[in-house]
Parts: sequence; structure tokens; C-alpha cells
Amino acid sequence: MTHEEMSELYELYALGVLEPVERAEIDQHIADGCKSCTAAVKRASVTNAIVMSFAADAEPPKRLKRRILAAIGVESRNLSWLVWAGASAALLVGLLWFSVESRQKSEELAAARAVLDIVNSPETRAVSFGAGPHGNVFVNPSSGVLLIATNLPKLEPGKTFEMWVIPKGGAPRPAGLFKTDANGKASHVLPGAIDLSTTGAVAVTVEPDAGSQAPTSTPIIVAPLAGS
Repeated sequence: MTHEEMSELYELYALGVLEPVERAEIDQHIADGCKSCTAAVKRASVTNAIVMSFAADAEPPKRLKRRILAAIGVESRNLSWLVWAGASAALLVGLLWFSVESRQKSEELAAARAVLDIVNSPETRAVSFGAGPHGNVFVNPSSGVLLIATNLPKLEPGKTFEMWVIPKGGAPRPAGLFKTDANGKASHVLPGAIDLSTTGAVAVTVEPDAGSQAPTSTPIIVAPLAGS
């Protein structure tokens, strides 16, 4: 296979669900020192981890944590290449373990590629927010919005977080529901095109579990996009 043909397979390879013949070919590329394949597998591992942060938490065995870290060439004491995603070693391995167990569907892999497109694209606008919850919002005109946040408050029963895209001079539009892990960290993606010229901000509020069509509480995150 060419690298172009392999481009659709790296996420499946990172999940451990690729067909044996195809996996063996990528294995051989990596064993031969192919920098392109090695980098692509690491990116796929990060992408899968972000996507699986939308799923319920799962605690992997310690021996599996060591095995996965070794498989992607990362030492548990040095994960600086993951800082941009705000992910710890334990979170990354836990999410990868969960993704292997659940055998991700094709639409989830498509969402993973969308996340990677948002982060890597030169057209993406990154906006930081702080004061309480802090993190980054990444907005790409063709791929969508990615929110990565830490230090989010603990929710009361029956409550969830809801993201909003706020047009300039317009009413907030619902942009999806999400919850945090046990440490108050979360990531959420809204795929699809977004008009940066008419979008004023991205915000997060606490809403009922079913979500709301308009905010019912004061935003705990507001990331203005104008002039950023």
C-alpha cells in the first residue's frame, strides 16, 4: 500500500482493530523506520483519545497502560507532545483502552479526523479562556469547533454542560451537550462549516440533562472570537 492508501487506516491501526494483513504492512513500515507512518500512528492515537473523551470513563489495568504507551513510543514520564490537548497519560491510556474494547464505529472515526483537521489546519483560529474553567476553543471555517477545557465545576444531578455558538448581534445557537471526567476535564466538538465573519463567541452554560434551546444560566465559559 502507498501512504495515501494507508491514510484511511491509521485510526483503526491505533485502535487495534485493523485486519491482520493491513496491520502487518503498517507494522513493517514502522519497523523499517518509516517516519511518516510513525508520526501518523501517534496522531491517530491522540485523535482517538480526544474522540473517546466523549464516552464514559474506564479504568485500564496498569499493565495495559504500560503496553499501550510502549506501543506508541511514549514514556509515561514524558508526554509533552500531548500538552496541546490537555490530556494526561492516565486519560490517554484509559480512553484508548476503552476505544479498543468498544470497537469504534465509522462515524466516530470520521469525527476523529474532523478533530485532527481542526487542530492542524492553518485556517483554525485558537482562542484561550481562563478565570475558573480554562482551556482553548479551536474554530475552523470548514471543519467546525473544538472545545478543550479543564477545571470545570462538578455538576448537580440532572445537569449537563451545553456549548453555544453566538452570532454577532444574534441569539446563541445550541452546539451540543457534554460532561467532564472525574478531574473536571472535557473536550467537545461541533463538526461542520462555521462562518467566522458572523460568529462572535463560543460559550458554555450548565443546563438540564436534556439540554435547552436557549441558555437558562449564566455562562461559565465565554470565548470571544472577534479580533482574535
